[in-house]
Amino acid sequence: MKKWSLFISIVFVVALLAGCSDKAGDKTIKLAYVAWDSEIASTNVVKEVLESKLGYKVEMLQVDAGPMWTGVADGSADAMVAAWLPSTHASYLEKYKPDIEDLGANLDGTKIGLTVPAYMDIKSIEDLNNADIASSLKKQIIGIEPGAGIMMATEKAMTEYALKDYTLVESSSAAMAQELQNAYDKKLPIVITGWTPHWMFAKMELKYLDDPKAIYGGDEQIHTLVRKDLKEDKKDAYTVLDQFQWSPEEMANVMIAIQEGKTPEDAAKDWVQANADKVDAWIKGAK
Repeated sequence: MKKWSLFISIVFVVALLAGCSDKAGDKTIKLAYVAWDSEIASTNVVKEVLESKLGYKVEMLQVDAGPMWTGVADGSADAMVAAWLPSTHASYLEKYKPDIEDLGANLDGTKIGLTVPAYMDIKSIEDLNNADIASSLKKQIIGIEPGAGIMMATEKAMTEYALKDYTLVESSSAAMAQELQNAYDKKLPIVITGWTPHWMFAKMELKYLDDPKAIYGGDEQIHTLVRKDLKEDKKDAYTVLDQFQWSPEEMANVMIAIQEGKTPEDAAKDWVQANADKVDAWIKGAK
C-alpha cells in the first residue's frame, strides 16, 4: 500500500512539473487589437517578429476597445500594442490598471480629433454650429466603432460644444475612411473622427478642427500592455513586446502598403525584412 501511495505521489509530481514546463515552454501567444488601420499595422508587425524570429504561433484577436482591455486584464489575451494614452483610453486604464502591466509607449506623437478636408472653409469645432455648415454636413459626424475612445470623446464634445442637432454615425474605421475618400474625391463637405498616424493623412489634405475646450486632449502615445504574469511564462515574448518601439512614419509605411493592396501579413513581412536593424533591437536579449 505504501509503495502504491509513493507511486501515485511520484506520478503527481512528475505531471505537475510537466504541466509547469509546458506552460513555460508554450510557444503560442494571443494579441488583442482593434480594427483601426494603425493597430492592424502594428499588431501584424509584432506578430511577424514573434513568429519569424522567436518561433511563436500568434493568434490575433480582433475586438472592440473595451473587450481588448478586458481580455488583457483577465488573461484571455496575452498582450496588446494598441492602448492610446493618456486621454483616449483613460477610462479603460482607470478601470483595469491593477490587473495589467503597462510596458510604456511604443509610439510617440499621436493625435485625435474632428477632422475635415483642407478645402473646407472651417477652422474650429465651434464652427459646426453655423447653420450653413451644419446643413452642408447633413448634421452628421462620421464615426467609427461604438465604445472606441475617440467616440466617447466625440460624444462629450457634442455636449460641450452644444452640437445637439448632430448625429454621431457609428461605423468602422474602414467604412469611415471610405466615406471620407468618396467625399474627398467629389470635394464634398464631411467631418469625421480622425487620428494620426493614419494613411488618410498621407493620401489626402486634411486638417483637425481647433478644439478650444481641449476635449480631445493633446498629443498622445500608443502603449504596449501585457497580462500580469506574462514575463514569468513567456519571457522572450515579453522582452520583444517591452522593446517594441517605432515612429509614426514607420507605421505609416505599413498602413499605406496595406491601403494600396497588400495584405496586412505581407505588408508586415516586407517591413520586417526591410528594417533588420530596428527588428534586431526589439529582439535583443530574447533569443
